[in-house]
Amino acid sequence: MSDRLSRTLRSDARDNRERILDAARAVFASNGLDVPMREIARRAGVGPATLYRRFPTKELLATEAFADRMRACEAIADEGLADPDPWHGFCLLIEKIFELHARDRGFTEAFMSAFPRAVDFAAGREHTLRAVAELARRAKGTGRLRSDFVLDDLILVLMANRGIQATSPATRVAASRRFAALAIRAFQASPDGET
Repeated sequence: MSDRLSRTLRSDARDNRERILDAARAVFASNGLDVPMREIARRAGVGPATLYRRFPTKELLATEAFADRMRACEAIADEGLADPDPWHGFCLLIEKIFELHARDRGFTEAFMSAFPRAVDFAAGREHTLRAVAELARRAKGTGRLRSDFVLDDLILVLMANRGIQATSPATRVAASRRFAALAIRAFQASPDGET
């Protein structure tokens, strides 16, 4: 849809659309989804009417703004599934997903909730969660992942990762990497086979 839309818009309208998306990505990444649409319009240097003409709802704006992040999330899941060592693929997925979420608060909020409910975003989220479930099944089969691990455990630690507060994005990413390492250790089966 984006390719067709960009070919049919005038160049000034296309520029406005890209400025709106750039502003939305930046504001959502640093402040989350609670940012008012008027603030996004102000940062994009367009009027509210221009913003609402292109994106009538915040849901549509967020879906478009996070399209690249969702594709990255799906690629991470596919990369984990492709790893011949299921435990390594599982760990890689956790590390990369945590970092992706630490870099963009808005994406994390959208991923963890029903917002946005757009079909494309929901499908991407489901693809990622199915990949995690399959990786977990495989990793349990190797005896390296706790036998009592369930998908909700990962959701719980993602929620905790979302709560990391830091003075800068770099500090938040570093803290998220440390938290991912701790989560992986907690998910790992003990050497004697007990969970």
